[in-house]
Amino acid sequence: MTTPANFELPDFYYFPPFFTIQPVLSTREKQLGQWRELILKYHTDLKIKTLVVHECPLFQNSTIQRNLTPSDIQVVMSDFVSSGHGEWEDPNQKTRCRILWRKPEQLASDVYEWAVKNGFVGSVCTVYELHSGEDVNGMSFQGADEELLRRALGILEDQGKCTMFQGETSSEDGIKFF
Repeated sequence: MTTPANFELPDFYYFPPFFTIQPVLSTREKQLGQWRELILKYHTDLKIKTLVVHECPLFQNSTIQRNLTPSDIQVVMSDFVSSGHGEWEDPNQKTRCRILWRKPEQLASDVYEWAVKNGFVGSVCTVYELHSGEDVNGMSFQGADEELLRRALGILEDQGKCTMFQGETSSEDGIKFF
């Protein structure tokens, strides 16, 4: 499996030691930070919501003939999840990781900022409009995982910045911003 041509891999991806978890703590912390950034950028740029561990093209680099071992993949993914940028869809098997393009709190802030800037305070929009509407082109929450978007809206609701109400279908659920 190869990475899509429209995604530019960073220079460090072609450095063979990147594919071996480093024994020196300070080096390993920097390396894991680079893995977090790479995984997040790849999935965010390409709008991929789930990382399937055994299918992720990032874990193998055919150009330099290097790949992460299964145990190193576990280290990278454990760090990624503990950083708050992912959560296991199957916590017992750990084969599918939901990518949190933005943490729920960040997404909540982005949604509310968008609502204020675009005159939606005091009016209603649907979850579908927030997820896929014309007004959200280029926003961090455009195409976001619906469950993550709902969690972000729940945060705003807890802060008294919106209220949600049920529509006939989940995509028709409404949000009124305050």
